[in-house]
Amino acid sequence: MAKEKSYEGFTEDERAAMKDRATELKKSARSGTSAKKAETEKQALLDTVAAMPDDDRAIAEALHAIVTKNAPDLAPKTWYGMPAWAKDGQVVLFLKPAGKFKMRYAEVGFSETAQLDDGDIWPTVYAVTTINPAIEKQLTALVKRAAG
Repeated sequence: MAKEKSYEGFTEDERAAMKDRATELKKSARSGTSAKKAETEKQALLDTVAAMPDDDRAIAEALHAIVTKNAPDLAPKTWYGMPAWAKDGQVVLFLKPAGKFKMRYAEVGFSETAQLDDGDIWPTVYAVTTINPAIEKQLTALVKRAAG
């Protein structure tokens, strides 16, 4: 009997995310002025959030509100089809929705440009299963630190 080969490359979800990123780059190149580009990227984030399942959408909406209020210098955009916020064109934080990658929890992640350094080891991704006032408080503190 022939042994079945398993594919160890990118998953279907990962390939879809890469296609999303290619589309984002193309749209960004065609956006024109920086004000128009910023508005286009913000609308892309809002559209992405609106299309999410309820649990992911609640987390994304809360995170967007936290960033807008506490780190207004971070620009909303999408990054690999996920909500993200950037400073000077570099993604600082992003939300990896559970539904997009068929995971059991969403992840709020921070890039190396985030100001979260704490000694020789620190977390850069946080699992989030729900949103409530205590979690909003924790995310607010992280966003403030990350934005510098």
